[in-house]
Amino acid sequence: MTCAACVGRVEKKLGRVEGVSATVNLATGRARVSHPATVSAAELVAVVEAAGFTARHVEAERRRDAAGGPYGEYEDGAADAAAGSAAERTRLLVTAVLAVPVLVLSMVPSCQFDNWQWLCFVLAAPVAAWSAWPFHAKALRGLRHGGATMDTLVSLGVLASFLWSAYALFLGGAGEPGMRMPFTLVPSATGGVADVYLEAVVGVPLFVLTGRLLEGRARRATGSALRALASLTVKEVVVRAGGTERSVPIEELRVGDRFVVRPGERVATDGVITEGGSALDMSLVTGESAPVEVGPGSAVVGGAVNSGGLLEVCAEAVGADTRLARIARLVEDAQSGKARVQRLA
Repeated sequence: MTCAACVGRVEKKLGRVEGVSATVNLATGRARVSHPATVSAAELVAVVEAAGFTARHVEAERRRDAAGGPYGEYEDGAADAAAGSAAERTRLLVTAVLAVPVLVLSMVPSCQFDNWQWLCFVLAAPVAAWSAWPFHAKALRGLRHGGATMDTLVSLGVLASFLWSAYALFLGGAGEPGMRMPFTLVPSATGGVADVYLEAVVGVPLFVLTGRLLEGRARRATGSALRALASLTVKEVVVRAGGTERSVPIEELRVGDRFVVRPGERVATDGVITEGGSALDMSLVTGESAPVEVGPGSAVVGGAVNSGGLLEVCAEAVGADTRLARIARLVEDAQSGKARVQRLA
């Protein structure tokens, strides 16, 4: 999705399914869907794909069990997001290198020289084709599904400006070596010679790509809170049973299991201390800066750091039932949801 029109299209398509209501968030690229049991997630994904977009069902329960909360996907997708950002920067950099000379020559008459328009045409051609290709591809995809978005406008603007400029250069007399184009705010033919609009060919993709890059950074920032919560979880825990200790993955921990927390380690999950005493740093969970003294019978929160002695904890909540998981769900709801006035707008 690239604009509010995309959001509205997805929401409308999903809303046409009987009993289904959906709220789509452009920044996070997520849809929160309420649907009857008779409508499966696969059917909802098919509806989104029929609207011209790609979609997948977030396997929330599997990820919660594996990562201790519904935010593992943000951590897993960090590398993909970084790769996408690098590709966007490369496209923007190449576009800027090609676009700046065209903008200067087209809009500053004193810089124009003989055959300047042909140089601009050569520089603008890769921008119209390669730089603007993401817009062309999404516009074609939207047209195949009977929809129009901001990408459609960008694609039409670039193609119309480029094709008219090509006509003006080859057939409209603008290709003469001594042609000069004054800077005017109103389009007009100069001396019977058609003007070229190569500055629009390069300017529109340049500014839209810049906006998309900034938008991408903002989108990635929306997952930073969830990634911060994910960093508080542990991957393995030392379980004590029958006088022996063994290390198991966190997803194998069950309610009632007793696990060990050594000095400097994080508490794996919510529970109650059965043996030992120490001071726990829970600032990353509660915001309280001072360590809290704990002992047998004290309740502990997953993610707290053991600052002192050895502790044995009996697990009382695991996976999606932990306090960290609930906090993560609240953060995710805040990012994906919409206020009534926003839905109305």
